[in-house]
Amino acid sequence: MDVFLKDISVWAPGLEDDDEALNKWAHGEIEILKEKVSPKLEYTDPLFRRRLSQISKMTVHVVHKLLEKTAFDKETKIVFVSLRGEIEREFTINQGLIEDNDILPAGFSLSVFNTPVALATLAFKLQGGYSVIYPSKNDFIQGLKTALAPLLAGTEEEIVLVYADELVPDVYGDKVPADNTPLAFAALLSSKEGRSLADKIELSSGACTPSEFLKSLLK
Repeated sequence: MDVFLKDISVWAPGLEDDDEALNKWAHGEIEILKEKVSPKLEYTDPLFRRRLSQISKMTVHVVHKLLEKTAFDKETKIVFVSLRGEIEREFTINQGLIEDNDILPAGFSLSVFNTPVALATLAFKLQGGYSVIYPSKNDFIQGLKTALAPLLAGTEEEIVLVYADELVPDVYGDKVPADNTPLAFAALLSSKEGRSLADKIELSSGACTPSEFLKSLLK
């Protein structure tokens, strides 16, 4: 069974909402900036967006852009894939445990792995539910296989695939991954219509970073 791309939205530092910059990046002419900047989310309530992290803001924004472009059914299932999740908040939580032997409830509630996609569903009243995938050993392809399973098995006709990872802070030192790229995208995928991804997705073997996968979708 094939998988089809109906539409996609992307946000990353240096690309923002600029389609020309996105096209240049896809063809290797410019790079995503390794900076801790985020979309402004001016279409949300100030209290909602005030304390959100980079990954959460990027996730909310790409879901918003995709919803605006496609008006996808709010009952559509969302599959969220991330290699690191709320890594900066997680560090803060661990630091608080070590130094103060305490965790602030508000901080903890925003540090869990499903925070970004949960916030997107709340912001736009999405009711289809979501799955969250944290692939072992940062293997994006394994996460992608799991995300596409409902389409390939025929249990869903459409899904919204969301990927996001934020910039890993310098405090991690030599543990900062080589691919430390802050990036988010949301794709409306179908089992029936759109642009075929059969020649874009190699699920059987080989490593693929999220950036490489996204570039293959954009070309």
